[in-house]
Amino acid sequence: MNTPDTTDTTGTTDTSAATDARTSWDGIYAARPVATDPQPNVRLTETVADLPPGDALELGCGEGGDTLWLARRGWRVTAVDVSAVAVERLTTLARSLGLGDRVTAERHDLGASFPEGPERPEGGFDLVTAHYLHTPYALDRAAVLRRAAHALRPGGRLLVVDHGSTAPWSWNQDPDAYYPSPQEVADGLALDPAAWTVERADAPRRTATGPDGTTAEVTDHVLVIRRTAAA
Repeated sequence: MNTPDTTDTTGTTDTSAATDARTSWDGIYAARPVATDPQPNVRLTETVADLPPGDALELGCGEGGDTLWLARRGWRVTAVDVSAVAVERLTTLARSLGLGDRVTAERHDLGASFPEGPERPEGGFDLVTAHYLHTPYALDRAAVLRRAAHALRPGGRLLVVDHGSTAPWSWNQDPDAYYPSPQEVADGLALDPAAWTVERADAPRRTATGPDGTTAEVTDHVLVIRRTAAA
């Protein structure tokens, strides 16, 4: 669900809603040409470039630009998406690039299931990343991100990047659309400050390119939470 053209709906994921979400996202990805060189998000590259590689989890991997960027830098990445089409395409692409041993792509409806941590003695992930994890379908996003924070090893980071403005090409042009600030998102996770600390919560701007090639200045809401200790 790594896409700039959707908004978040919070709620309880029931069976029919989950089916609708899978069907919808499968259709969206199936209608797109197969990506052969998906690019990473700039907020990922600026945040992670200087970190030592370890075990990463990407929530809403989409076409896989972030996952492949991490894998090329030595990270072992578990990439998840609600779309089986996206997962199958990423698996095939990673193998074709010689990255199959570093990328495990899995289909999950995050409202119903969550990927397991790596089978290593220390358990957990060193990085969990969620870029534009928005959907028009029911999803308790705060619960998903809270679980992601708990999936970190001590020293690991949760990177959440959300929309802070409406792009001209977004399907949702509601002038009253509200974008929670990064600090509001952090507060909604209700994490124990003795075990997690907010390292970054800001709203940088950048020039984005829409599906038709047009460009516009948009705002990102960037949140980085570091796990400092076991809960």
